Amino acid sequence: MNSTASHVRILIVEDNAATSELLSVYLEREGFSTIVAGSGRQALALAAQHHVTLAIVDVMLPDLDGWEVCRQLRSSSSVPILMVSALGQAHQRLKGFQLGADDYVTKPFSFSELVARVKAILRRTSCASRPVDNVLSSGGLLLDLDKRQVTLDGQKLRLTRSEYRLLQALMTAPGRVFLRDELIDHLYPGGGAVVDRAIDVHIGNLRQKIEAEPSRPRYILTARGLGYQFTDSASASG
Repeated sequence: MNSTASHVRILIVEDNAATSELLSVYLEREGFSTIVAGSGRQALALAAQHHVTLAIVDVMLPDLDGWEVCRQLRSSSSVPILMVSALGQAHQRLKGFQLGADDYVTKPFSFSELVARVKAILRRTSCASRPVDNVLSSGGLLLDLDKRQVTLDGQKLRLTRSEYRLLQALMTAPGRVFLRDELIDHLYPGGGAVVDRAIDVHIGNLRQKIEAEPSRPRYILTARGLGYQFTDSASASG
């Protein structure tokens, strides 16, 4: 792992000592440093005492549950949060994202996969912390913020205002899952009676313009039961 990893401190919030110890081993093999909390209150205390780069938070904890830990962390910081839980139903994952989690993993999980998700979150948040580039790009798709222009393989695309704003929001945060309600707020900041399926229609139209195979999208991916995300692959594959 490169030297950047040595500056990353990951807070593991897990009351199962065996799980937290094994996760620490996997993360430290990659060069990350870890601190462990066995309860929600201890997690909040450690987060206040240390500069934490990312938090992995189990939902089921002995005092404050993971939902409350996530809520309190998000109310005071922008630290990325990966929630872990045996609760894997769609409405439970949705609750995690609504509270500000960046990702949600269901138990039992592969430790290697969890480490890969940690790396993906760190890549995304590292990009988000940099000054916004005037040109967003992925593969052959380019969005010029100054010109408000989108091109695909050098060809200018004609997008509606809604399609452009959706694409801009998604491309600004590759890999992040945007809930339908978030995308509605992005399109209609003044509010109004808008059904969430309107987003599906706009996404469908946008895919027709930017995807070689709209039924097998490379750029705009569906987060089933939640919303949409832009691919976090630089080559826009998969």
